[in-house]
Amino acid sequence: MDQDYERRLLRQINHQNVPEGHPSKSGYAACSPVTVKSGDRFIPTRAGSNWSINFHYANENCWSPNQNQRAKDASTDTGKDAVAYAALLRNELLGAGIETVPDPHTDDRRDTILTQDTHSLFRYTIHTKRVPFDNEISPYSLSPLSNKSHKLLRSPRKPARKISKIPFKVLDAPELQDDFYLNLVDWSAGNLLSVGLGACVYLWSACTSQGSLVAVGTHKGFVQIWDAAGGRKLTSLEGHSARVGALAWNGEQLSSGSRDRVILQRDVRTPPPVERRLQGHRQEVCGLKWSPDHQHLASGGNDNKLLVWNSSSLLPVQQYSDHLAAVKAIAWSPHQHGLLASGGGTADRCLRFWNTLTGQALQSTDTGSQVCNLAWSKHANELVSTHGYSQNQILVWKYPSLTQVAKLTGHSYRVLYLAVSPDGEAIVTGAGDETLRFWNVFSKTRCTKESKSVLNLFTRIRPSDRERPQHFLHSHFFTQQISVLSCEME
Repeated sequence: MDQDYERRLLRQINHQNVPEGHPSKSGYAACSPVTVKSGDRFIPTRAGSNWSINFHYANENCWSPNQNQRAKDASTDTGKDAVAYAALLRNELLGAGIETVPDPHTDDRRDTILTQDTHSLFRYTIHTKRVPFDNEISPYSLSPLSNKSHKLLRSPRKPARKISKIPFKVLDAPELQDDFYLNLVDWSAGNLLSVGLGACVYLWSACTSQGSLVAVGTHKGFVQIWDAAGGRKLTSLEGHSARVGALAWNGEQLSSGSRDRVILQRDVRTPPPVERRLQGHRQEVCGLKWSPDHQHLASGGNDNKLLVWNSSSLLPVQQYSDHLAAVKAIAWSPHQHGLLASGGGTADRCLRFWNTLTGQALQSTDTGSQVCNLAWSKHANELVSTHGYSQNQILVWKYPSLTQVAKLTGHSYRVLYLAVSPDGEAIVTGAGDETLRFWNVFSKTRCTKESKSVLNLFTRIRPSDRERPQHFLHSHFFTQQISVLSCEME
């Protein structure tokens, strides 16, 4: 390359920083170091970075899954104190400026993403007003703590939520079947608990039930409607050729799902055979739930499919195929319109959430065991799941962070049956160990003085030893095996 051309090219790049009369003994003298005012290399500005704080947050965001799980499970008083102490140390040693104690259960995944973005290790902008340590302390204060730490210590703390790990009531339930595809426990809005034991249905109520209907599905494909107060059968509906494993009330309409892969919708006020036949599953229908607005029906089957139906079409309007096992656990959220939760069997073990308004999958989490039932809290954005193989446990989740609020154990067999009390505070679970266990799981905002309503079943129940089912008010005997039952919703 021509030396003069090379020299002119370098001068042009360096904006003529090399004088023309610069002496040079070698032909490469133009390559000597020169002062460059600008170029194509970007050097980040780190003057505004607080390295100690940012490095601390970066280590926090890189926690292992086990450490994150332990942080999520810090719901005890000791865990809360540890969180407050860690925040206090950040203020005093790192100048973090934390004024309130963070609650791990209220953190959303979106907040976590924002935290990771705002506390990056490198910052490329200079903060014009950056005060790393807040030392504005009253001259009369003898405390060595900063103002931020004082605010942190004075910040109101929510009382620690305590969920009892033991049931407050245990009942014997002889002949309660250990079958994943059956639904033998239900709790109506009229405070009527019904349980199918062998060829009998036992009803238990803390008050006098008036006008309650109980639907019972049998192994031979019949759906029987019973008057719970009078103890008499009103009608027996035909239409299924195999056992009925799922029932769901929608006002005066009753939907039934069977092993014959058909869903029948009937109005109990009209004489048979007026019905709607919904066909979409390729194997047994094992889960049915109506949405809170009574417009959509969700059905789960042994074909690993989750279908959503409306009240006007005979074909499913939506179909979800992400589960890898039977879908029995189905629950509509009472807090968010169109939010549907579902759980898969042993080969899937996942909780999945769906937006039925857009047809999109939202979130999923592996529970580690077979998901048998799901139910949402009426008062908080939480849900409870019961599990079978292989942990036989009851889990309480907070949505949408999907953190575990509590883990309840006690059943020695799969927890196949679940029902929520009318007031939304307690649940009853049933398992193949032939027991019914009552748990105080959910909470709601109460007045200082609790009401003494006769509908509140739990003001009359106290923890006691296991009791026999003679405490049930009525028992109806059937000539065939019970496979599902459902109380009419008010």
